[in-house]
Amino acid sequence: MTSLPSISAADLAALLASRLCHDIISPVFGIQSGLELLDDMPGDKESMELVRSSLKSAVAKLQFARIAFGAAGSQTAAIDLNDAKTVAAGYMEHEKPSLVWEGEPGFVPKNCAKIVLNLVVMASASISRGGEVKVVIEKIEPFSASISATGERIRLQARLVAMLDGTNGEEALDAQAIQPYYTLFLAEESGLSVTYEKTAERVVFKIAPKPAEGPAEAAG
Repeated sequence: MTSLPSISAADLAALLASRLCHDIISPVFGIQSGLELLDDMPGDKESMELVRSSLKSAVAKLQFARIAFGAAGSQTAAIDLNDAKTVAAGYMEHEKPSLVWEGEPGFVPKNCAKIVLNLVVMASASISRGGEVKVVIEKIEPFSASISATGERIRLQARLVAMLDGTNGEEALDAQAIQPYYTLFLAEESGLSVTYEKTAERVVFKIAPKPAEGPAEAAG
């Protein structure tokens, strides 16, 4: 059973903004560095390539963040899984693992797409080098999916494991821990569970509807 610390709406917004800035700042600095080099060496091909590749990375990460973190439409909007797949592919072009996306197409509640995309990032981060992240959309209604990472020396963020295992303490959240918190918070809000199975070379996250409460549980 997952365990989430208490956090105010203001702190959640601030930490998500910090996380977004962390993701975007590297390619933006790459653009800045390339432009500074071009000031000294106008027309330099390597400097131009640095600007182009950094700009492409920044755009891909912003498009990804618009769905993974942002409103991306009205509060109740549904997300086309093809759009989610497109932004995931763009994001993963600039990460070490490759991305495979399979399963049913269609529109899903916004939070379902957000959960998948955030788990893609965490699955990618768990791989030390190379490897593959695979998304399988198993069912649209009720929504279920799996996101797996396969590669060398799989490592999960300690706070993510603690939240998933229900052993999370009262330590303050930071910009690195906010993504697993946000993902599991969205799952709670959507009546979904996120579980995982891990070996040395593979981790699989499962998204599924929470089991219905029995009469005794509901009464308690």
